[in-house]
Amino acid sequence: MNNKAYTIFISFIVALGGFLFGFDAGIISGVMSFAGPQFNLTEIQSGWVVSAPSFAAMFAMLFSGRISDIIGRKKTLIFVAFLYAISALLSAIAPSYEMLYIARMIGGLAFGAALVLAPIYIAEISTAENRGKLVSLQQLNIVFGFFAAFLSNYFFNKYNTADSTFLTDETVWRWMLGVELIPALFYFVLLFFVPKSPRWLYLKKNYEEAEKVLNQIHGVERGRVEIASIEKNIHADKNKSDLKIKDLLKPSLRFILVIGLVVGILQQITGINAVYFYATSIFKQTGIGTDAAFSSGVLLSTISVIFTFLAIYLIDRMGRRPLLLIGTAGIAVSLLLCAYSFNNATYQLSIEKINQFEFAESQKLVPLADKIYENDLDFKNEIKAVLGNQVYSKNDGEILEAATNINANLVLIGILGFIACFAFSLGPVMWVLLSELYPIKYRGIAIGVIAFINSLISSIVQLVFPWEISNLGNALTFFLFGAVAVIGFFVMLKIVPETKGKSLEELERELVKDY
Repeated sequence: MNNKAYTIFISFIVALGGFLFGFDAGIISGVMSFAGPQFNLTEIQSGWVVSAPSFAAMFAMLFSGRISDIIGRKKTLIFVAFLYAISALLSAIAPSYEMLYIARMIGGLAFGAALVLAPIYIAEISTAENRGKLVSLQQLNIVFGFFAAFLSNYFFNKYNTADSTFLTDETVWRWMLGVELIPALFYFVLLFFVPKSPRWLYLKKNYEEAEKVLNQIHGVERGRVEIASIEKNIHADKNKSDLKIKDLLKPSLRFILVIGLVVGILQQITGINAVYFYATSIFKQTGIGTDAAFSSGVLLSTISVIFTFLAIYLIDRMGRRPLLLIGTAGIAVSLLLCAYSFNNATYQLSIEKINQFEFAESQKLVPLADKIYENDLDFKNEIKAVLGNQVYSKNDGEILEAATNINANLVLIGILGFIACFAFSLGPVMWVLLSELYPIKYRGIAIGVIAFINSLISSIVQLVFPWEISNLGNALTFFLFGAVAVIGFFVMLKIVPETKGKSLEELERELVKDY
């Protein structure tokens, strides 16, 4: 294996934590169609189950970078893989809502640490020329995870039939969650084959091993160049005091901290994880039915994979800044298109449709026959009042399919446009930027703090999304996401620098003037 192939190989292994994150995010969108009604969860309880990993992840993100500075990137990642496996097993056998929540919290600790450590590790083994591509492998693995999850959900749902004794509404969601154990164990084993980070080894004064790893990764000639660059930076750090968290607030770091915070917050506050985690539910809102909602999830994840490959191709050619700006503009347009489509929808149940429903309580809907509703809020609230929350939750796909009059294709275009634009911009570029902006001394803790806030925003968005859909309606919910994306575009236009083609040490000299 040549040096380039070897670097890609170990980067891809480390980034497999992203695959597990994407797999879990995609799986839960199908799981809640069954687990929610089974445990009779309210909108907020459903939000807690879905957002639990992100809530736990934000604490892991805050401390994992610092922990890896102490014990090493590799050792921390191996422990992360172990947590992934435990979470998958406990989620599958969870006897209650509380147990399911705790199991997913354990998975969240793994997600948070993996999403922080993979970009740090990959940036520290790569060169300036290929760093953008290699760090983007994490986002590629995330979207591969989404694809695998939606495909898995589609087949589990397909074979969960009335005739099946193996897969039932009570057991299918457990298999959906349990299958994650397979890639988790695979990740755990493969991590033993990656070397320690050479820049971390230099930080620990283990110069001989660091030089050996650099030569192994890049070859002797390029290894010398990387060694010289690291040594120059290490010597410049000799007279600096020990790192304290409050040092991140010093004036010389303020500019790059603001950039990281803006991009980190924007990545989540535009609603990407609401769309991914609730994809099946969102597609049900268009009235296309439960089966079509599951298959639309496969299409959604396919688009993610295609446009993430585009990002990997473009990020070291076009640069970070153009991808961010073009993608964010596209995100805004796509979300506002969804809002427009939902705003023009109407809802009406005919007596013929009601008589075709197969659930026992369907005749309770007869008094609502032929009544036209101008928005989804009024319609869903009246249906819930008649049927009760548990019966409605179990049959919402069938009811909405029968009642909804909407341009579903326009919503699908908006959702897929949003996913495509995110996949080549905010998704991968954020992690590339974070791995580049901060000096090695501050990198672990700076990325940890920003990732903590990123995950906090993500968990809040996931938690309140079911509530928003139930209380604000589809149109206003998507309008708010779109408006935030518009604001974010103009803020990034003002402050985000270009970082492509420069070594980590060059970027440090340019962006951190006098720390």
